[in-house]
Amino acid sequence: MIMEDNRIQEENPVSYTEENIRHLSDMEHVRTRPGMYIGRLGDGSQAEDGIYVLLKEVIDNSIDEFKMGAGKRIDITMEDNLRVSVRDYGRGIPLGSLVDAVSMLNTGGKYDTKAFKKSVGLNGVGAKAVNALSSRFVARSMRDGQMREAVFERGELVSDTTSTTDEDNGTYIFFEPDNTLFAGYHFRIEYIETMLRNYTYLNTGLSIYYNGRRIVSRNGLEDLLNDNMTAPGLYPIIHLTGEDIEIAFTHSSQYGEEYYSFVNGQHTTQGGTHQSAFKEHIARTIKEFYGKNLEYQDIRNGLVAAIAVNVIEPTFESQTKIKLGSLVMAPEKDSEGNPYPLSGVSVNKFVGDFVKENVDNYLHKHPDVADVMLKKIQESEKERKAIAGVTKIARERAKKANLHNRKLRDCRVHLNDLKGPKEGEDDPRLESSIFITEGDSASGSITKSRDVNTQAVFSLRGKPLNSFGLTKKVVYENEEFNLLQAALNIEDGLDGLRYNKVIVATDADVDGMHIRLLMITFFLQFFPDLIKKGHVYILQTPLFRVRNRKKGVYETVYCYSEEERLAAIEKLGPNPEITRFKGLGEISPDEFRGFIGKDMRLEQVTLRKTDAVKELLEFYMGKNTMERQNFIINNLVVEEDLIS
Repeated sequence: MIMEDNRIQEENPVSYTEENIRHLSDMEHVRTRPGMYIGRLGDGSQAEDGIYVLLKEVIDNSIDEFKMGAGKRIDITMEDNLRVSVRDYGRGIPLGSLVDAVSMLNTGGKYDTKAFKKSVGLNGVGAKAVNALSSRFVARSMRDGQMREAVFERGELVSDTTSTTDEDNGTYIFFEPDNTLFAGYHFRIEYIETMLRNYTYLNTGLSIYYNGRRIVSRNGLEDLLNDNMTAPGLYPIIHLTGEDIEIAFTHSSQYGEEYYSFVNGQHTTQGGTHQSAFKEHIARTIKEFYGKNLEYQDIRNGLVAAIAVNVIEPTFESQTKIKLGSLVMAPEKDSEGNPYPLSGVSVNKFVGDFVKENVDNYLHKHPDVADVMLKKIQESEKERKAIAGVTKIARERAKKANLHNRKLRDCRVHLNDLKGPKEGEDDPRLESSIFITEGDSASGSITKSRDVNTQAVFSLRGKPLNSFGLTKKVVYENEEFNLLQAALNIEDGLDGLRYNKVIVATDADVDGMHIRLLMITFFLQFFPDLIKKGHVYILQTPLFRVRNRKKGVYETVYCYSEEERLAAIEKLGPNPEITRFKGLGEISPDEFRGFIGKDMRLEQVTLRKTDAVKELLEFYMGKNTMERQNFIINNLVVEEDLIS
């Protein structure tokens, strides 16, 4: 390197000629930059992994057919959790355009607003991305006794045939994700079933048959709340529908707020303008109905709600469409220059007008519900005022602690950052995570190994308090909980959540398991929506390192279970060196880097209606009953047994 006039000149710059200029076909571009089209790749262990985006892109097309009044049934078949077929009974893709429709970007019928109104898939990308990222992709279209079938392998057309058929009109798509891209992938049934149920909630009258089992909803968002609420509603669900909007809500005895929001059938897990508008106007309408000086936070405490809107030509913050960015319900004119009925109407005003009129009318007509609602709001107000002094002191304490970086080693990118990715780039906000760990050695190992852009570390001091049965006052009185709440920025709900993944990282021993339970209890007690929305995970770290020297070089296998340990011993040969990791601090930073990288093993903490949460917490975290003592004795595993 030569320094000259404060500039750096390279002695041998890399050549840059015509040979460096490449043109990628549509399919090559998708395969080269998959993150631009589906977000992340992954192996299917997490709900946002790319294979579920592929499935959703295919189903979205069938849903759009249903929305246009063509076909009330969709058949979905999963084979070995590896390959999927989707058959709808809509209009079918025009035969002459079948190949282009599934292989050429920016090609499709959804640019024509007469053929597809209020569709999610407006950018002509979905099916093409599925095609490009699949080792095998088959598209069939049946129209009026004719069938055309196109077969692709990794985006390359290998077969194109046309024949007569007696099948009903519609489209059939088969795809098998490319395992060279989605290494070791498997579809998980629970993620798929949640996706399919959401489709039926938003499309009453639609029947989805998943491996022959029918999934259907007759009451829309009311069914969604009934199927997802883990605490009983304090009054019957209020379910209101209008043109291009549907809402459902009730209050429960749980802390916090819980929202499910949708745009054109797309589950906007990160909310957006429609969800923000609903939160604002539901609180304002209820406050004005009672004519009392109520606080919005008291009105919304315990609120469980769902909202779905249909927007013409919606805009989202990324290709994965998890947050609505549209500010208006419809642009000025359609493709032929005709004005839309809701042209220029803001999403905020549209939602606000509907909520104001319909919720106010409902409460006037149902005074019994209004009485129960007011009682719940006043109870929330009473509790908030009772801890107001503690709250103020706790906030100041948390602010000072964070400024001095005593507990939190933060990262650079956060989920609630306003600036999203540039067009065509991955959204790093979705990779933001925080490790909650205990002890200086464990937090030190993670801190030295982490990605400082997207991974933060929060260090616990000893075991956290068992919060079962306590009121929210303890969140502010207990320093650990107070600082954690501040670090996550969830005091006023999930809108401010700073990390997409909240990862509990503890030792794999009895104490570590206990800390996990204490942390999960804390979230279940005071922030259940954090778990319901899929933000809480348990970090899986290896229990054993098995290695053997072969030809002077160590071959090493990290094992996360006893079964993996035995398999490693068989693979590496006799007399291997076996190390039992008793704590995270025993794992060197260099090794740890591999355990929290792109192949990090995470176990998502889930919460469903069928989970007897109250009973489980009472049993595991309540008073030490004889029943629990007997359970512990009967299930005791001596650590020496694991390495015998």
